Amino acid sequence: MPFDPVADAFRRWGWLQADLDPLGRLPPAAVAELDALPEAAAAPWRRLYAGPLAAEFMHILDPDRRSWVAQRMENPARPPGGRRLLERLASAELFERFLHARYVGTKRYSLEGACALITLLDAVLESAAQSGVQVALIGMSHRGRLTVMAEVVGVAPSLLFAGFEDGDPRSVLGSGDVRYHLGATGQYLTPSGGVIHMHLVSNPSHLEAVGPVMLGRARSRQCRLGESGRRRVLPVLIHGDAALAGQGIAAEILNLSGLPGFDVGGTVHLVVNNLIGFTTPPELLHTSRFATDVAHRLPIPILHVNGQEPEAVHRAGGMAAEYRARFGTDVVVDMVAYRRHGHSEVDDPTITQPLLYRALEGKPPLWREWAGRLGVPQEEQSALREAVTARLEEELGRGRGLGRPPSLRRMPSWWAPYRGGPWDPAAELDTGVAPERLEEIARAITSVPDRFSLHPKVARGLAQRLEMGLGRRPADWGAAEALAFGSLLWEGILVRLAGQDCRRGTFNQRHAALFDQASGETCVPLARLHRHQGLFDLHDTPLSEASSLGYEFGFSRDHPDALVCWEAQFGDFVNGAQVIIDQFISASEDKWDLVSGLVMLLPHGYEGQGPEHSSARPERFLQLAAEDNIQIAQPTTAAQYFHLLRRQVLRAWRKPLVVLTPKGMLRSPAAASPRGELEQGRFRPVLGDGEAARPDRILMASGKIVHELRAERARRELERAAIVSLEQLYPFPERELHDELRRHPGAPLIVWVQEEPANMGALSYVKPLLRRVASGRQVTTVSRSASASPATGSARAHALEQEALMRLAFTRSA
Repeated sequence: MPFDPVADAFRRWGWLQADLDPLGRLPPAAVAELDALPEAAAAPWRRLYAGPLAAEFMHILDPDRRSWVAQRMENPARPPGGRRLLERLASAELFERFLHARYVGTKRYSLEGACALITLLDAVLESAAQSGVQVALIGMSHRGRLTVMAEVVGVAPSLLFAGFEDGDPRSVLGSGDVRYHLGATGQYLTPSGGVIHMHLVSNPSHLEAVGPVMLGRARSRQCRLGESGRRRVLPVLIHGDAALAGQGIAAEILNLSGLPGFDVGGTVHLVVNNLIGFTTPPELLHTSRFATDVAHRLPIPILHVNGQEPEAVHRAGGMAAEYRARFGTDVVVDMVAYRRHGHSEVDDPTITQPLLYRALEGKPPLWREWAGRLGVPQEEQSALREAVTARLEEELGRGRGLGRPPSLRRMPSWWAPYRGGPWDPAAELDTGVAPERLEEIARAITSVPDRFSLHPKVARGLAQRLEMGLGRRPADWGAAEALAFGSLLWEGILVRLAGQDCRRGTFNQRHAALFDQASGETCVPLARLHRHQGLFDLHDTPLSEASSLGYEFGFSRDHPDALVCWEAQFGDFVNGAQVIIDQFISASEDKWDLVSGLVMLLPHGYEGQGPEHSSARPERFLQLAAEDNIQIAQPTTAAQYFHLLRRQVLRAWRKPLVVLTPKGMLRSPAAASPRGELEQGRFRPVLGDGEAARPDRILMASGKIVHELRAERARRELERAAIVSLEQLYPFPERELHDELRRHPGAPLIVWVQEEPANMGALSYVKPLLRRVASGRQVTTVSRSASASPATGSARAHALEQEALMRLAFTRSA
């Protein structure tokens, strides 16, 4: 790319003066480097870099990549046939008009004004197919979703019309979702005969939240395909301008793009830039000129294109897909268009944008404008409109005859052995591991390459872990987890663990990755068990919860046969991902009939460390629990954790699992388990008490406080208080609890004891359930006082509260 000062100026700054907005809302910016140039010298470069297609690329450090973009900008490819563009635009825009006429006043979030998105997607997919892409996943919000389903994903319009007809409301009572949030699968056929299998990911109205979920699904699909996965699976994210600029998770997604555990070989980002967000203009939405400036953190090209110029739009999409295939990175296309209607079809946009919508009153649809530019006679335009409308009328008739809205997708074959739905006790199974296998695993996970220099503390820990695996000392939490992971990997099962600092473990307890103290090199023993083991996919994540958790949820969606775990550094960090929990993890089965086996590991426990890092907010998960949608467990022993992890993947029932894990109890002898408890049995939702002799009260609790109650009972030398641990909070183990209570018929009082304040923890959830199984016994509770904050900031105050809890647990009467 030879240096020319005029060319260099336009390569750097031409995008700021490009002809991008069909309505003139983006006038050329004043750029001294361009304005000072003689027009005779500038004119040819202005046509290349400041026309309807512009590129930001000179910030990219790699000269080969800069040169590639410059060559594509300066040597435009031959445009596709104008008639094909016309037919595609007419099909899309007339579909939107058909919906507008047949379903008056019904929300659909029209694509009108930005229907060139279909042209953009056509170009991306046609180019991608030529480079070997076989599967494309699309994540997008509701704007234009129905048109994308019909025109790109390959969903028959009759199926969409059936959803509008809403013929069988009883089929979705209490469940389901609105039509513009549903996922869909189908096939995209390229003009040359290529086929791409399409997957449009289900999404909520939290616009950018679908992004990490889709990327996790793409990575999971790529993982299944091995080395060719990144070439064969294409992720596409469609953004709105307001959401891309305003929602932090969008920046998190971009940050994931080049990280080892999250790289998907590049995502094609398409921005439907209507220069408005609901009722708000761009100057109130983002500080920078373009919403896409958030992507400046990455060394990737950002293409801007006028959405009223179909050939330029098609060219931009082709360049984006080519760049992704060539360099394996993200690329952004910002298509500047407009929104013909309000935020939805029931919204009146003239209230807040009177001038804009006055200008749109007489503006014809793009397909009409394009037909005029091509010189297509009016009678041919009318024939095209009539042909499209007749096809849609035929599809409408089919849709009205379907009755119950049909599914818009097919599940992949790997989901066949697994199911969601209600919990069935018959699904439970033994999860013990033979002692000789545990010994093999223990030797492998405590071995390192020759001349590998271990940290002395880690070396001592590994030596103790080996003794635990050999049965010479009880297994602590870290050993039980490593043996559980190892036992699954040994059988060829993929285990993925991601989280902030999860390789070492927040509390120095895991050491799944070992670090050579001389060279800094890493060794992952769980990845070195034997040649044919499952993949151990271990990754520290960025300091973000929403995108990271969403990514792992997405990964689990396409790997039901794997153990997929996400760990919070501290349990309370999970509230940074509340949108993912509310919209996907707890509700995806009810809304979209999509189940997941994701495991969330959330350190929880009151240990005098203050309001932060005490509580994983179990009350929030319990409030979300209904219809057997999730599992919530708080195991108190290493063996229980071992069996819980193995059960999650070996059992055919798939539900997200929330595990409240310990902190201070990780190495406690009270929570350790002899190896024999790993060799046989299964996870037990209730751990009874065989020590109390004819108890007069039953203390029931969950988590660390169970051990503290046992220690207090021993200190007080009380034999007449039974201590029962509720290891699984949801689904509530009513039968197992009833059986345990029958073992203590002489105990008239049940005391629920928790370390959390009365308005937190499990109290409000568990109290009515305990009364139901109490069989006439009195039920009372002991907890900290209700509080706006999870815990005190004073260690001494914590100790006083803890002393009061212990005293009341053993003395409170009904």
